[in-house]
Amino acid sequence: MKKISLSLCGSILTVLVALTATATATATAQELKIGFVNTDRVFKESAPAVRSQKKLQEEFAPRDQEIKAVGAKANEVKSKLEKDELTMAESEKRKLESELARLSREIQRLQREFREELNLRKQEELKVILRIANEEIDKIAIKEKYDLIVQEAVYRSSRVDITDKVIEALADD
Repeated sequence: MKKISLSLCGSILTVLVALTATATATATAQELKIGFVNTDRVFKESAPAVRSQKKLQEEFAPRDQEIKAVGAKANEVKSKLEKDELTMAESEKRKLESELARLSREIQRLQREFREELNLRKQEELKVILRIANEEIDKIAIKEKYDLIVQEAVYRSSRVDITDKVIEALADD
């Protein structure tokens, strides 16, 4: 009989410890203040992001125009070749075909260089925006006493989303 009693007491004690631990964990979780920031929205909607996008467009506009001009010239050569192909001399035809091939290669090269440099500049700008955003997130976290703010999450409730606060804080800069 004593063995059953001790065993029963041990089981009850284990259950009580588990309930106490659960209650403590629940109380601690209720005190934890968590926030979430959608970095994609910050990169698209914040004032620094809008300024950055405009800056990049202005910076790369001349290169875009250059590509369009070479494309227009290639279209002219192609049209002339198609239109006058039957009546022009073979040497002239080969010359235009060679010119068209050269222009096509030049367009491809210009487009590749444009994309590579634009992507590099975008990454540079995103790093700056992220640094500024993180500074604002730190200020919000300290001011509003957050314990944790995450920027990547598989799931998050709108209740913890502070992206609008961050975008608003970035507008003040």
